[in-house]
Amino acid sequence: MCPLLRPLRLGSLTWATPLLLAPMAGQTDHAFRQVCREQGGLGLATSELVSARALKFPSSRSRTLELFDWRPEEGPVAVQICGAEPEEMADAAREVVQAGAAVVDVNMGCWVPKVARQGGGAGLLRDPERATEVLRAVVKAVEVPVTVKIRAGWDAGSLSAVEIARRAADCGVAGVTVHARHAMQGMSGLADWQIITRVVRAVPEVPVIGNGDVTSPAEARRMLVETGCAGVMIGRAALGSPWVFRRVEHELRTGLPLPEPDRSERATVALHHARKMLLTTRIPASRAIRKLRGQLLPYALDPSGTTDVRDALVRIETPEELMELLTPLTK
Repeated sequence: MCPLLRPLRLGSLTWATPLLLAPMAGQTDHAFRQVCREQGGLGLATSELVSARALKFPSSRSRTLELFDWRPEEGPVAVQICGAEPEEMADAAREVVQAGAAVVDVNMGCWVPKVARQGGGAGLLRDPERATEVLRAVVKAVEVPVTVKIRAGWDAGSLSAVEIARRAADCGVAGVTVHARHAMQGMSGLADWQIITRVVRAVPEVPVIGNGDVTSPAEARRMLVETGCAGVMIGRAALGSPWVFRRVEHELRTGLPLPEPDRSERATVALHHARKMLLTTRIPASRAIRKLRGQLLPYALDPSGTTDVRDALVRIETPEELMELLTPLTK
């Protein structure tokens, strides 16, 4: 076993590879998680974000429950919850665990204004005391491992990741994921992996997962080596490329690269992804089709220099139209 591929342990749970799928709104539903897992190499996958407050009110609860799509056949799944009120977060943690979540992940990285303005997500990075109260409440509420995903800080002048990570370790979290951008960067600019290194050194008793700008096996290797992190979380690079975990795992284990899938192979996986999503989703078919448009575009199914498939995909209205478009591309 390559030393960089050591198993990842969070509390009482262990994954064979230290490669994680990041939680992404509108993307990491059951179907996509399963497609990534079937492609190989993936350790832990995390659900889409579940709002603790949205679970409290009838007007938003039914829509939020649509995100409760994890299934026993997936194996252990982390469910990410978001909020700023300790009691609400504790209630949400208990509810997702009762529904089968194996790990509860606390979101302290979402920079979207409607979340951060209310003090949730990355907004908690500006309030270490409240962040501590939230983590303490969630850890106390459930018996499964609790992790937290943070950013480098709120902005370049307030890089609070080390302080938040230390507080999280004191609260008893089983792992800390560090997205190496600050909240004001959103997804722009470059991730500064030095902050991951600093967190690793600050909390040696807790596994630290690195996240940010890993798009290839070479970058995954470099993050593991340079920062000393226990695992690598991949998000956007998995969109349209669910085989990225297999490629990373294979190259770390053997030192040899795997070729990128050709167009027909990409189309075959995209078709499988679409079918699985339509069979397993808890949202209405019309919304599922709209969601699939965005999920399938990154598979890049057009020949170089053309956009015919892309143009057709964004106009798809029914499952039948989708199958008619994708099936010929698999041959």
